[in-house]
Amino acid sequence: MRRALAGLIVVSAAFPTAARAETPAERGAYLVGSIAACGNCHTPKNADGAERTDETLAGGFVVELPPHTAVAPNITPDPETGIGRWNDRQIARAIREGVRPDGTVIDPPMPIEFYSKISDRDVMAIVAYLRTVAPVRNAVAKSIYRVEPPRSWGNAAGDPDPPPQADRVAYGAYLAGPVGRCMECHTPMRADGMGRDMARAGSGGTPVPGPNEPVVPPNVTPDPETGIGRWTDGEIKRAITQGVSRDGRLLSPSMPFPYYARMTARDLDSVVAYLRTLKPLPAQN
Repeated sequence: MRRALAGLIVVSAAFPTAARAETPAERGAYLVGSIAACGNCHTPKNADGAERTDETLAGGFVVELPPHTAVAPNITPDPETGIGRWNDRQIARAIREGVRPDGTVIDPPMPIEFYSKISDRDVMAIVAYLRTVAPVRNAVAKSIYRVEPPRSWGNAAGDPDPPPQADRVAYGAYLAGPVGRCMECHTPMRADGMGRDMARAGSGGTPVPGPNEPVVPPNVTPDPETGIGRWTDGEIKRAITQGVSRDGRLLSPSMPFPYYARMTARDLDSVVAYLRTLKPLPAQN
């Protein structure tokens, strides 16, 4: 818990609170600093797991995905080691289509299958925010892939605007899907290994790297036995923002609770409303 609280302090210092975004950059700052949790991969961490606030989004964080070793790139506006020479369209394309300006494909764990559906407005808001980040000169190593990753993720399929916030379920699905990619971890892979089995969305995922050992993302469907069907809204929100399960257990810090703690009350309500609509399924694992 001390580690989670320390991370919350770091994230709060790095990103301004935005209850209602008035400009694209403010909207982008809110998304990046909360539900999208971009810094969870792109900001270097100290040995205790706390993020280095003087290197926000400067890359270098290593994610072991056997047999691969992924290294998060520098996404600050540094012209030599970051994205300072990329234009807005190139940054947006990298986020939603997984293609760099030189035509090379961005490989996992960048979740392009989810980001491809981020709305035009929100992807450009994220781009606007990234332009405001302090440039950090930090050349990072290249990722190592021992199995050939996809050569193309396809074109983006996002709508011009996100769903209206008044439609809590639709907006919650958008936050938990394209933006927050909750279903990336909490949904099992298809039998052929090519993407998530969205027919079993939320029923539990495959192991992901944890602080000490791989962690299996749990069932977040309304199944009453193996999911969250008997949880109250308050218990679900506490799990999302504080990493505390219904029975009081601390959940794995692989889930970036400090970021989610910065979600607005409306957005958190929307995510919970969406989770309530998932098909109740027994745990996959």
